Amino acid sequence: MAAITLFACESQPIVIEGLQRILERDPEIQLLGTASTPSEALPRISSLQPQIVLFDQCGGPKLVFRFLSDIKAASPTSLPVLWSAELAEVESFRALQLGARGILKKTLPVAAILDCLRAVVKGNIWIEHNVSNHVAGFLNRRQIPRLTPREREIVRCLCRGLRNREIADELSITPGTVKVHLMHIFEKTGVKDRFELAVHGPALLGLEAGEEHNSSPVALSGEGALPRGDY
Repeated sequence: MAAITLFACESQPIVIEGLQRILERDPEIQLLGTASTPSEALPRISSLQPQIVLFDQCGGPKLVFRFLSDIKAASPTSLPVLWSAELAEVESFRALQLGARGILKKTLPVAAILDCLRAVVKGNIWIEHNVSNHVAGFLNRRQIPRLTPREREIVRCLCRGLRNREIADELSITPGTVKVHLMHIFEKTGVKDRFELAVHGPALLGLEAGEEHNSSPVALSGEGALPRGDY
């Protein structure tokens, strides 16, 4: 099995050195190169075409958001993962909207960091537990009405990455009926689109069931999980 290829953009040399030493012991992940700034990183990302680009938030949110767009242009198949010391909830969601496939805290154990990289390559979105806890609080504050059993089924399907027609086939209803249910779910929950519902969905279903919110990372199924075209 081919190793996962990784490029890291990190402003602190000591962090880069630590990452290099960790990955030297892991045959499943190959560090193709590193850079200390986005401007230095972009031409190398374009040349190397790594599977994952791991980058820090040095320079602030605006630079992070611009870098995400630049990565997409330089290497469309690369999967960006934001390696963050601290990032506000709204900034985390904005990063995900711009193409980040993971939000990863620097304070995590090494094993969790490697788990994140493997999950992202498999097509999942990795959201660290502090972000998902914010989501739970957000949902609680809104005092969301309970969803119907059918609406809950649709949320589950959407979180699995199914499109409207696939949801319709699985539930033996029409795509038009799926759209109507989604409209009702958006109205009840206050989420704006499929992307937000995919992010909020696991917490929403857990809260409705009266379950304690899980503190482990949320992994939402891959590229198809956030389609914009259906609705």
